[in-house]
Amino acid sequence: MTVIPNLAAMAPSPEHDAGRSDRSRFRAFVRDKATEAILRDALGDLMPDETAIRRADLVATRQALQRDLAPNVLILDVSGEDHPLRVLDDLAQFVEPGVRVLVIGDTQDMEFYRQAIRSLGVLEYLAKPLNRETVARHFRPVIIGRDPADLQIRTGRIITVTGVRGGVGATTMAINLASHLGEATRRHTLLLDADLHGGTSALMLSVETADALRTALEYPDRVDEVFLQRGARSVSDRLQVLCAEEALDRPSMIRPESAAELLDLLRKHYHFIIVDVPRFITPFNRVFLDAAHQRVLVMDGSLGSIRDTLRFLAMPAGAAQSRPPIVVLNHEGYTGMLPRKQVIAALGQTPEVVVPHAPKSLIRAATIGKPATRGRGPLRNAMVSLAQEITVAVSTHHEPKGRSVIARLLGR
Repeated sequence: MTVIPNLAAMAPSPEHDAGRSDRSRFRAFVRDKATEAILRDALGDLMPDETAIRRADLVATRQALQRDLAPNVLILDVSGEDHPLRVLDDLAQFVEPGVRVLVIGDTQDMEFYRQAIRSLGVLEYLAKPLNRETVARHFRPVIIGRDPADLQIRTGRIITVTGVRGGVGATTMAINLASHLGEATRRHTLLLDADLHGGTSALMLSVETADALRTALEYPDRVDEVFLQRGARSVSDRLQVLCAEEALDRPSMIRPESAAELLDLLRKHYHFIIVDVPRFITPFNRVFLDAAHQRVLVMDGSLGSIRDTLRFLAMPAGAAQSRPPIVVLNHEGYTGMLPRKQVIAALGQTPEVVVPHAPKSLIRAATIGKPATRGRGPLRNAMVSLAQEITVAVSTHHEPKGRSVIARLLGR
């Protein structure tokens, strides 16, 4: 009989546990004294402390969201702003997936209301002037957890990173992309290493592996959010890793559909799930590729790599993908590789991101177990470019033209 690992045996580090389980009921950032008074009057008995409602301008609100632990419900006041949707878009990068967002403003336009509610993932919008009864009727049910069951909570984006051939540096790209998104842009990010037997993410980041990933895939009906939170290993407050290191002679009992169930669960807690997917097109790996909002293909300048890049580019897109895969040309300038001009001619397109060959910095980073993007250099610059490509890619997902800013709000 197979024994499910005890949750207590996978207790998280203190910093990881504090970042997930003790969120306050709600926080509100308002622009004026009158709004603060009305919210305190209508929601005072629900306040976790006196600082739950505070007056703050855009800069102070951004700083607080970046610094403090996210609440279960967040109330934002965008009154007085010429472009309130852009303000919300700016603040969205600091709002963890799963947080319910309520908005106050001074825009009475019905189109703004529709965009906020239907397109942006905001659960409720109230226009000023406010009164106690209106706030209590519309905001209290959300704060106490009685919002309508059919309201959709925003969820994170899935980005797959695949090396078209072995040794092109896909795992390095996945690790450093996840590091940049989590630590530089402050997005809640999970790196998922889909190679259960030979993955090296844990080794390169100096974190311990656990049984959580295998268990989640073999017994998805027995897994919940707490189990995964304890099984993921913290690299920093905004970056976790979910990986395994299974014995090579251990047979896999994983059903491909379990991967889809796992992704659905993870998307509720992270802005980005970066999946390091092995290049072998197995039914299990295909689930990740088909679920991706954006695929990233890593190649080098060899003939074999060019051939296999073309083969990956020819694969049908998944339902969630709105643009072709992003191609990363790695190890540019390495001895024996074709020059960039010939790579472009052979591919019929220009790689979106080019990474110069820099073995010294990568070897040192792998040796000390730290992402290379924490320092300065060409790899960090490349990850900034790749992150920008991904942001553009997901921002236009299934949205009409002219809505790229709107689409990015709260991860939608």
